[in-house]
Parts: sequence; structure tokens; C-alpha cells
Amino acid sequence: MGLWQRFTLIFKSKANKALDKAEDPRETLDYSYEKQLELLQKVRRGVADVATSRKRLELQITQLQQQSDKLEGQAKAALAGGREDLAREALTRRSGLQTQISDLQVQLAQLQDQEEKLVQASQRLQAKVEAFRTKKETIKATYSAAEAQTKINEAFSGISEELGDVGLAVQRAEDKTAQMQARGQAIDELLASGALDDATGTSKDSITAELERMASTNEVESQLAAMKAEIGSAPAAPAIEAEKTE
Repeated sequence: MGLWQRFTLIFKSKANKALDKAEDPRETLDYSYEKQLELLQKVRRGVADVATSRKRLELQITQLQQQSDKLEGQAKAALAGGREDLAREALTRRSGLQTQISDLQVQLAQLQDQEEKLVQASQRLQAKVEAFRTKKETIKATYSAAEAQTKINEAFSGISEELGDVGLAVQRAEDKTAQMQARGQAIDELLASGALDDATGTSKDSITAELERMASTNEVESQLAAMKAEIGSAPAAPAIEAEKTE
């Protein structure tokens, strides 16, 4: 296979795939149905044309038959009046009309046979068109249902993918939140231990803290000494009365 043949094959293959993707079978079925209806209309028009021709022949035959009957009556009248020559002429004309009537009747029979065949063909074609229409609607309904199901499945698939992405985003958000919470707790612990300076200015360095502790201790000792002095200077009367009682 030459290069050009391979290129042509590839092009046709891609073109067929593109056409197959763009083709909607429902539109194809409707188009086919319309063409069948057009054909049915042509057949019906053919039947109507043949029927019209048949009717014209029947009218011609009727008119000629009326003329023939009239000539026959005239021939009888002429013969009764002693005019055999006129009677012979009338009968001669009547004979010509009868020949025409016979020819027309042959054509009429042919048209009637043709009309009958066309009517039967029209009826068969109409039955086929109606059957195709029923099948077409069934196929269209089935295709529409399958298309809807496919779209629903694709939607579910898309939602699943989006939910998967959302799940990853939620997981990342939770991880970051946990990291921020852990970091906040660690900073609180460091601030409480004095390892970090409080940004609000409430934290103290080690020297200030030591001085405050010493002041607090001195204050406690002073209060304790005062209490001891107060207790030591109080009278011991209750104790002497207890000894007398004994």
C-alpha cells in the first residue's frame, strides 16, 4: 500500500468516525420516513390520475352510447317514414360510434386493471410506511432513553470525580487546620513557660520573674513574723484558769 493510499484510508477512517459521532439516528429515521411519505404521495397521485382518466373514458363512452341510441331512434323513424336512405345513413354513423365505443371500452378495461393494481400497491406501501413509522418511534424512544441514561451516568461520573477532588480539598483543609491548632497550642505552651516573649507585653524575663518571687517571699515572711509577734504578746489567762480548775 502506497503512502497516498494509507493517507486516504486514514482520512476516510477519521471522517467516518466524525460522521458517526455527529449522526443522530432519530434524524435519519425521520428523514427516511419523510422520503417514504413522498413516495406514497406519488403513488396516490398516480392512482388519482388513472382514476381521472378512467372517469373521462366512462363519460366519453356514455356520451357516445347516447349518440348511438339517438341514431338508432332516428334510423327507425326514417325507415317508418319511408326514408330508407336516411335510415341507412343513421345506422352507418351508429356503427362508427359503436366501433369507437368498443375501442374505448378496451382502454377502459386496461385503465381499470391498472387502477386496481395501483390501489393495491398504494395500500401495501401505506401499510409498510405505517409499520416503519411505528418502528421508527419505538427506536427513537429507546434511543432517547439510552441517551438520557448515558447523560445521567456521565453526570454521576463527573460528580464522583468532583467529589473526589472536593474530598482531597477537605482533607488538605483538615490537615492545615490541625497543623494550625497544634502550632497555636505549642506557642501557648512556650509563652506559658517563658521561652517566648508575649507579644502583648505581659511576659517577663527571668530576672524580673526572680525579683518578683523574692518580693513575694519577703512579704510572706513579714506577714508570718507579724502573726507570731501578735500571738506572743497576747495574755495567757485561759491557760492559768485551766490550771486552777485542776
